[in-house]
Amino acid sequence: MDLFNDTHDTNLLPYDGEVIYYGVIFPREQANRYASLLMDTIAWKHDEALIYGKRIITARKVAWYADREFSYTYSGTTKQALPWTQELLELKKIAEEKSGDRFNSCLLNLYHHGEEGMAWHSDDESSLGKNTVIASLSFGAERKFAFRHKKSKDSVSIILEHGSLLVMKGATQSNWLHRLPPTAKVKRPRINLTFRTIIDQG
Repeated sequence: MDLFNDTHDTNLLPYDGEVIYYGVIFPREQANRYASLLMDTIAWKHDEALIYGKRIITARKVAWYADREFSYTYSGTTKQALPWTQELLELKKIAEEKSGDRFNSCLLNLYHHGEEGMAWHSDDESSLGKNTVIASLSFGAERKFAFRHKKSKDSVSIILEHGSLLVMKGATQSNWLHRLPPTAKVKRPRINLTFRTIIDQG
């Protein structure tokens, strides 16, 4: 099932989770400014993943920022958080005001073009706790974002726009997978910020 971008404040998922798409929340000039600043000021690094015992270096780049030096482990690799930049704090505040939730960390992804994507997965790491809330900001190229139920295999997809906000919450990570499918049609980069809450690591 494909959804158009007129779903403001309604749940995109038919059951077993909650995904709210707020649409574009930044004027284009402001979205362009943030996209440029994030490209230049974030400490981007190629991501690593452990797949079937083999360490893979991705073309996609990532960065991990937080309130404290939180560690975050996924795909068999562990990252240590960097301190917030001014722009990230500004964007975190906006995401919190829109979603009504609070976040202490942010995982950023840089896709250089459409052929870079993300495979099916859930953000269900124990460090995020149960029924975690993730606020996702998108800047740059519009990309399709898809969900697939873990048991029924029902699917939902939406186009994420430049300067838009999507929030995943409730039982979404327990029951649904999501991905950013690759496409040869997109030639421009996309930056994605996923604001999260790491459970206190003591």
